[in-house]
Amino acid sequence: MALGEFDLIHRYFDRPGGRAVLGIGDDCALVAPTPGMQLAISTDMLVEGRHFLSTVAPERLGHKSLAVNLSDLAACGARPLAFTLSLALPRVDEAFLAGFSQGLFALADAHGIELVGGDTTAGPLNISITVFGEVPPGRALLRSGARPGDQLWISGTLGDARLALEVFRGTLPLAGEAFEQVRLAMERPTPRVALGQALQGVATAAADISDGLLGDLGHILKRSRVGAQLEADALPRSPLLAAQPLAVQRQCTLAGGDDYELVFTAPAAAAAAVQAAGRAAGVAVTCVGHIQAEPGLRVVDAAGRPVDHGLASFDHFKA
Repeated sequence: MALGEFDLIHRYFDRPGGRAVLGIGDDCALVAPTPGMQLAISTDMLVEGRHFLSTVAPERLGHKSLAVNLSDLAACGARPLAFTLSLALPRVDEAFLAGFSQGLFALADAHGIELVGGDTTAGPLNISITVFGEVPPGRALLRSGARPGDQLWISGTLGDARLALEVFRGTLPLAGEAFEQVRLAMERPTPRVALGQALQGVATAAADISDGLLGDLGHILKRSRVGAQLEADALPRSPLLAAQPLAVQRQCTLAGGDDYELVFTAPAAAAAAVQAAGRAAGVAVTCVGHIQAEPGLRVVDAAGRPVDHGLASFDHFKA
């Protein structure tokens, strides 16, 4: 007999509570943040065919669905608390639900975050998650704090997720272990939650790289009313991407999207503290430019020459 809505929730998503005062089962959840802390809240929606391919393994999809939301908390420097899940399913597929919930809760447990509610319905596959975190007052990382003279930093490496997408599209040849490596970057990203918290009081502004570096850095520049010089050849990339033609490298690192790394700014005097934050979080951080007073983003090569890239980040209504 097919599972009904509430049977589905009970079997795959209802777990014993922890931090929540009241979790799944009532009309509202009750979550008690630490006294004196501010709540950080973010929502992301993933739509099949737009944000993920139908070929993705359910375990990886469950992981990514939560990872992209945790990445927003990371960019704010917040500690994860709880999340809700709204799930539209074309049909009740128990094999899919088992794998999806396994991947979802494995990442949730790794970050000490619990599912406290949500909704399920029939429809095209659509996953919407809202995350709740907490951050001390005045310590949240914002997009509006960059100042002229600040250095510009990137966590991890960029571009492998876009490289995988191009392989799926048939525009680039990559197979075997090499393809699996970049596919893993696209389907199972690592949210930089620990780094975001370590950058409290160090970074002046931050954003996560979800739609591509050019666009996400552009949000910082616009909100901070500053400009920047970005060194394209300094952008961190994997050996696999570094082996590709230069035009492919620049497309993937500058406008690739789906990286879920952090782009952030910090005073030049704080460079040692930035490196220490990276070490504490177990992730490499790379200085890739600096903030300028003149508005606009200027992309240059290793010799300081302007790079005429003609690239733009992903836009949901223009792509």
